Amino acid sequence: MTVTTVAQKAVPVEIQVIGTVEPVSTVPVRAQLTGELTSVNFREGDDVTKGQVLFTLDRRPLEAVLAQAEANLARDLAQAANARAQAARYQDLAQRGIATKEQVDTTRTAATALESVVDADRASIENAKVQTQYATITAQLSGRTGALMAHPGSLVRANDTTPLVVINQVTPVSVTFSIPERQLPELKRYMAKGPVVVRAQVPGDGAVETGRVTFIDNLIDRTTGTIKVKGTFANANRRLWPGQFVNVAVTLTTVQDAIAVPSVAVQSGPQGTFVYVVTAEKAAEVRPVTVERTFGDDSILSAGVTAGETVVTDGQLRLTPGSPVAIKDGAPAGKARP
Repeated sequence: MTVTTVAQKAVPVEIQVIGTVEPVSTVPVRAQLTGELTSVNFREGDDVTKGQVLFTLDRRPLEAVLAQAEANLARDLAQAANARAQAARYQDLAQRGIATKEQVDTTRTAATALESVVDADRASIENAKVQTQYATITAQLSGRTGALMAHPGSLVRANDTTPLVVINQVTPVSVTFSIPERQLPELKRYMAKGPVVVRAQVPGDGAVETGRVTFIDNLIDRTTGTIKVKGTFANANRRLWPGQFVNVAVTLTTVQDAIAVPSVAVQSGPQGTFVYVVTAEKAAEVRPVTVERTFGDDSILSAGVTAGETVVTDGQLRLTPGSPVAIKDGAPAGKARP
């Protein structure tokens, strides 16, 4: 028989699920006007910073519109100045009785109308300047670019459904997962006490990234009986990549002096779960136990055995209550993960 010693150690209370890595922020980059793409200033897959110039469009038509608007403003400013001078002269003539009130009103109205035209010209210039700025497309956030959907010489359209490129923010990054609704009160209770630690591990990769729970959805999915939760990770080394599936462990608290035995030692019978305890006389004793939860390869027991007792981990099928136990070398229950 193989046996091991019942261990008493600190064991985390965890929720273990599968999660999906998502970018904290995603921005589809689109043109705000229609024109010819003249340059692309990055390579697809590059990291870009907020404000970096990504694309430029042909500015010549826009600059021509701006020049025309500025010329219209200069013309209308001259006409408005002349209209104001005319109105002032007719006002003087009217005071001397030479001009009629109707002539004064006509010249004053013409001057006011031309001043409104000047204001419209100035607005046209501002609009033309804004349109010219749209010819330079910059990154709205720092992140990593995806596949490039347009190249120099392409005709791009304003607010096209297909973006020129998509930027994903990958540092930091989010991991989205769902937990059963019965575990929500416990999670909320521990979040009220302080930050709740969440770990994420890519399957096949031994490295573990650590973050904290930052979001709980406001609605339980009645189809699955789960609620969506998000954890935020600094992801400085970029082990986590958007779209990946990861193993998630939410650490709620750590129970000190928990009683742990290897899960292989726990058997099921008509009366419930039990273990075979090796007595001082090297005999097998059936001991009913209560399994509170599992952690890794261990079962955490709330009743049935005490630390230091010896339990059988292999060969239980050959045992009966009181039968002698021939002990092979065993190992203590596995250590808790850090």
